[in-house]
Amino acid sequence: MSSARTGAGQAPPRTTTAPARIDRQARNLAWVTVGVPTLGTAAAIVFAAHYGFTWIDALLLVVMYAITSLGVEGGFHRFFSHRSFAAGPVVTTLWGIAGSMAAQGPVVFWVAIHRQHHAFTDKDGDPHSPRALGPGLAGRLRGFWHGHVGWLFTVQRQDWARRAPDMVRDRLVMRLNQYYFVWVLAGLALPALAGWLLSGGTTHGAVGGLLWGGLARIFLLDHVTWAVNSIGHTIGHRPYRTRDTSRNVAPLAAISVGGSWHNNHHARPSLAHNRHNLLQIDPTGAVIRALDALGLVHDARYPDRMRPHPTTRHPTPHPPDPHTPAPDDPATPAPDNRTTPTPDRPEPAPEPAPRTPEQSAPAPHHTGHAPKPVSHREEGS
Repeated sequence: MSSARTGAGQAPPRTTTAPARIDRQARNLAWVTVGVPTLGTAAAIVFAAHYGFTWIDALLLVVMYAITSLGVEGGFHRFFSHRSFAAGPVVTTLWGIAGSMAAQGPVVFWVAIHRQHHAFTDKDGDPHSPRALGPGLAGRLRGFWHGHVGWLFTVQRQDWARRAPDMVRDRLVMRLNQYYFVWVLAGLALPALAGWLLSGGTTHGAVGGLLWGGLARIFLLDHVTWAVNSIGHTIGHRPYRTRDTSRNVAPLAAISVGGSWHNNHHARPSLAHNRHNLLQIDPTGAVIRALDALGLVHDARYPDRMRPHPTTRHPTPHPPDPHTPAPDDPATPAPDNRTTPTPDRPEPAPEPAPRTPEQSAPAPHHTGHAPKPVSHREEGS
């Protein structure tokens, strides 16, 4: 594997975040987001040492991890952030609840942060770039820690609606956002209840379900997600010469449900599938493909070689994929960190056939009516 700071993938050092601009509310929430699952995982290990790690504990850990990891990667990431496929209100709600149960932040916050990452990848303004924070090994380690988890404590105060205006205008999404803490608590209560039922109504089963299917599961998924931010911009393979340090990290592919094909994603962020060759594992893409075949999602954007045969469905118009920062931002860089077209460089008028995935897929909508085109020059992705 190659270093992220050599050759075309080199990223310059950056300065630390100005303390006066740090969002104190977000920082306080970060202590809960990071601290509670960490303590819960320690408690789960102690509990297992005293009472054993049962098949019920293992089952609930795996099932809840699968649901919430797909909710983050398929829901928050590919669906809400990049609009790589469309869905009706019921499926949209399920994606939103599954992603929220991961306890990585409300959907609007998650989408806004991710779009900002794409707009400023590995430049000043990227909220979680692992670029060096000083000279030498110490500076590189500080940068890596920042990119992994430290950034949560230095989130800058800003208007999240500015990065995700389409989310704010969607009433269903805002309801999901409003009840974020309800979904988080549901993600803890469900495995506890399931553990109680599967164990024949024992307290041991309920506590094991809460600890392993709830808190330890959140802890594990958090660090896998954050590893894509840190490791995925530090070591790995770069099949695409993107103007950032994104890497494909094959060992994380299964547990990140396809999210660790990070260079693939930065090269073509609008696609619903991160697997660009037959040897790459993308469970999220497989699930989206299955839902598409069942008619539960539609207008999914696939790599050209994976596109299904044309159907009679008529795609609804949609705005360009929101990847460009606001034009009045003095720190806005040129949108040169991607290989796909941006709103600043519009695509030519689509040909009748064939059409690229970016040209053919609409944005998801939940009201039964096609959304009005919006300007995504006010968004970052």
